[in-house]
Amino acid sequence: MKIVSIFNQKGGVGKTTTNINLAAYIALQGHRVLVIDIDPQGNTSSGLGVDKDNIENTTYELLIDETDINDTVISVENIENLKIIPSNMNLAGADLELSYMENRESILKTKLQTLKEEFDFIIIDCPPSLGLLTINALTASDSVLIPMQCEYYALEGISQLVKTIQKVKKGLNKNLEIEGVVLTMFDPRRNLQIQVAEELKSYFGELVYESSIPRNIRLAESPSFGMPIALYDPRAKGAEAYEDLTHEFLRKQKGGK
Repeated sequence: MKIVSIFNQKGGVGKTTTNINLAAYIALQGHRVLVIDIDPQGNTSSGLGVDKDNIENTTYELLIDETDINDTVISVENIENLKIIPSNMNLAGADLELSYMENRESILKTKLQTLKEEFDFIIIDCPPSLGLLTINALTASDSVLIPMQCEYYALEGISQLVKTIQKVKKGLNKNLEIEGVVLTMFDPRRNLQIQVAEELKSYFGELVYESSIPRNIRLAESPSFGMPIALYDPRAKGAEAYEDLTHEFLRKQKGGK
């Protein structure tokens, strides 16, 4: 089992879109996948068709020890191998509650031990901030996948982002690595985006995926219908891009390029 957090401290970079669609395509390839929504906004949950406001057991109940992990896992409709631990706004106050708990940074890691045999991949959607929710996700993870929009401000945030990952690696999870960097909302016709992409490649090297994600209306629409793009419009450019990213991601797991 491999646990991957999808994280960027900057919001609006395609983090949730990447979580939903990468997880869906990995599951469609026959792998057993669990998505954990640890963002209080719960966009991954609703984007996978979960009625997040009418659900009893969520990430919140799991983290504050009100429920067993097996009672929080639910199946995603129409994708056989995909399950989710959903989230909603109840999670917004969890940072404060967790701060009073023992081993508060590693609660999620401990809870996930019982699922080791059940899944091939666990993919965690982190909030765009470095509170105890994100720290729990990074402490539990083997690696971090970083979605990055090719704009000037992305470059400003790189060193802070890497510093954050290194801090967690040094203090809480010595095995944490950067899985890769995904260029999102990418338009190769715009010079600035090409320049930023080149800067990111010079900084991260081979960690930058060859597959990039374009701006795509169908991709933007699909979460409001509670579906990953693979179900909503498998012929859309965004669908092809995420399918390519998934193949590249899985090749890397086997040691390929």
